[in-house]
Amino acid sequence: MKLREIAFSRAGDKGDINNVCVFPYDPEHWDLIRERLTVEVVRETFGPLVKGEITRYEYPRLLGLNFVMEGALEGGCTINLRIDPHGKSFSSLLLETEI
Repeated sequence: MKLREIAFSRAGDKGDINNVCVFPYDPEHWDLIRERLTVEVVRETFGPLVKGEITRYEYPRLLGLNFVMEGALEGGCTINLRIDPHGKSFSSLLLETEI
């Protein structure tokens, strides 16, 4: 199944760093998401879009996983030429991940 079937996400940026946080719709899916949505899976999903380190933070009280991706915005939103300079579409791309 695709992650979007059981979760939603939010994205943010700061300089050349993008972060995407994923939350399950139903708390029952928290363990499944924690188990399957690893840094390696996120790296594979984003491929060459993320050139730096990816760090995963868990927020069990919020049932959220936050992925901080360095080197993800071609230098930052004020200087890159991407259609989505803030990287908001990263959240939609992550939700396409097969888990």
